[in-house]
Amino acid sequence: MADILTPALGESVAEASIAKWTKKVGDAVKKDEVLVELETDKVSLEVVAPADGVLSAINAGEGDTVVPGTVLGAVTEGGAAAASAPAAAAAAPVAAAPAASGGVDIAVPTMGESVAEGSIGTWLKKSGDTVAKDELLVEIETDKVAVEVSAPAAGVLTITAADGATVTPGQVIGSVAASGAAAAAAPAPAAAPAPANTGSAQAPASAHLSPAVQRVVSENNLNPASLSASGPKGNITKADAIAAIGAATPAAPKAAAPAAPRADQPREERVKMTRLRQTIARRLKESQNTAAQLTTFNEVDMTNVMALRAQYKEVFEKRHGVKLGFMSFFTKAVVQALHEIPAVNAEIDGTDIIYKNHYDIGIAVGTDKGLVVPVLRDADTLSLAGIEKGIAALGKAARDGALTMDQMQGGTFTITNGGTYGSLMSTPILNTPQSGILGMHNIVQRPMAINGEVKIRPMMYLALSYDHRIVDGKEAVTFLVRIKELLEDPARALLDL
Repeated sequence: MADILTPALGESVAEASIAKWTKKVGDAVKKDEVLVELETDKVSLEVVAPADGVLSAINAGEGDTVVPGTVLGAVTEGGAAAASAPAAAAAAPVAAAPAASGGVDIAVPTMGESVAEGSIGTWLKKSGDTVAKDELLVEIETDKVAVEVSAPAAGVLTITAADGATVTPGQVIGSVAASGAAAAAAPAPAAAPAPANTGSAQAPASAHLSPAVQRVVSENNLNPASLSASGPKGNITKADAIAAIGAATPAAPKAAAPAAPRADQPREERVKMTRLRQTIARRLKESQNTAAQLTTFNEVDMTNVMALRAQYKEVFEKRHGVKLGFMSFFTKAVVQALHEIPAVNAEIDGTDIIYKNHYDIGIAVGTDKGLVVPVLRDADTLSLAGIEKGIAALGKAARDGALTMDQMQGGTFTITNGGTYGSLMSTPILNTPQSGILGMHNIVQRPMAINGEVKIRPMMYLALSYDHRIVDGKEAVTFLVRIKELLEDPARALLDL
């Protein structure tokens, strides 16, 4: 008999709750088959069968709270052979059915480590439509990323999971009847000239547009064929469509009659939040409710950093293959300040304080689907070039929806740059359980008193939000002043001053 144990739940996660069992007592199971799903305050975890056999006991029911090492149930080995025979016999007709009809199942792909379920977005085709192999059919949204599902073959589509339905990896959400592809595809060329005669702005079948992109395209009368595609697999992103709006100047005369479309649009629109947006909302509110958050401000004269960057940016890019930005200077300054003020690099766990001797810096990245915070590991060991390369790679993975759970967990401090969007000042919310987050803002030319004279300098406001339970005001102000000093005189970092 093999016990089914609760696995380690991740850093600083002490307990989980049983979400659901996928099998019941007496069912045959195979080794590594998913048996139960656990939910923590951070992620969902799957627990698999430790061996082939029969599920003989379930010790913890759905909704129960468990800790690492808890025995959830047991698998009796040796019963798998007897159970597998009827299972194979039962599976035979199921396998034969698609073969007879020439259909190919559309299954939910793996959605990332510890991601147990997702929600069906809006299908780009409807049942009965003809689809081409590898044509984008639907996006499945999880609380971390969106996963694209394409047609496994050419043929006629049948949908079995509606928009908004909750699905799990491996679940069949539709099928493509390959045998009907030839017949269904034949009339397509004859019908193709019709849209050309009507002058419709509908996207052609070759343009695989997500629902968000389709909305921007249709509302602004854009031609998908003329849009540049920067998304994964050559898809057009929402940013591509928005960028094309300003370039589509010929569409301006059509705005002369704005009253007509007004009546066709509702005054309000209710849209369900994506799983990622729900997770962001929950985490931010938990952060406000848990930590004693306080924000302190300062301003930094960016003259010297900007001069250093302007002097060496071309040589830097030729040597290292990456542009020299401000984030590398800020990251270097933050790491040095964390060395000197360790409380800002710590976290609270119950009645204990955990001081971190590693410096994994979270970099907040805004994407079309929401804010994510990938982590730059061991930033204290990286050069300016290493930091820039690491941030560029994480930013690209975030925008492509390709971040892994490992890349988003375990940060010790976070930097967020609202200045890229024009923010002058803000009060960032802590990325719990971290005790500090630095907010960068827009660089603005302002008159400053320098040695008794008024001079125009490029100034940036800095904001440090911190957990007052663990970081005192003196430590927070000292930390922020240290960052200011290192940025205003970059030579200090080289001389270790």
